[in-house]
Amino acid sequence: MRIVVADDSMLTREGIVRLLRDASFDVVGEAENATRLLEHVRGLQPDAAVIDIKMPPTHTDEGLVAAKQIRAEYPDVGVLVLSQYIEPSYSMRLMEEHPERVGYLLKDRVFDVAILVDALRRIGDGETVVDPTIVSRLLSRRRAKDPVETLTEREREVLGLVAEGLSNRAIAARLFITERTVEAHVTQMFLKLGLAEDPASHRRVLAVLAHLRHQDSAR
Repeated sequence: MRIVVADDSMLTREGIVRLLRDASFDVVGEAENATRLLEHVRGLQPDAAVIDIKMPPTHTDEGLVAAKQIRAEYPDVGVLVLSQYIEPSYSMRLMEEHPERVGYLLKDRVFDVAILVDALRRIGDGETVVDPTIVSRLLSRRRAKDPVETLTEREREVLGLVAEGLSNRAIAARLFITERTVEAHVTQMFLKLGLAEDPASHRRVLAVLAHLRHQDSAR
């Protein structure tokens, strides 16, 4: 995969670039701000961009805005957005409009090369990737009459993995159960949560995240 890396911190940027190159990715461009990032994407047409959410000049959401623009203009270019903070609303803002080929990870997690490589490869395959810490936070914040409480322990486990963007096959491999068993758990889980099941992985991720965020905000 051909990758562009955007982060205003030179040390962080170079660290990510080194990890990617050591993992045999082709880093074709580096950017210290959103303007330079967009120039690289337009000129180099990479397979994916790794983007810090907070970049100059305001250090608020320039990276997120750039990621959404990339997905709108170049739908074949995946984006992996990085953040120092656990903020579910960021991931939802990115995915609601362009859910395919997107990922959201906490920044300290990308220095685990296995996690970084897995996220980029899944994004390259058109999947959605959500940091498990964000999913855990949403799952842990439940109100008194939350339908999540009606799920069995295994169904809650499957729910968390669906929210991270894993396919039924990947969930089966993670939990050492059959894919048919996963399908049964997913069907029951969606029924109990009142969600319409969708075979497209990114759509079901959106449905689960939207449900969990709603429960979180309703506390």
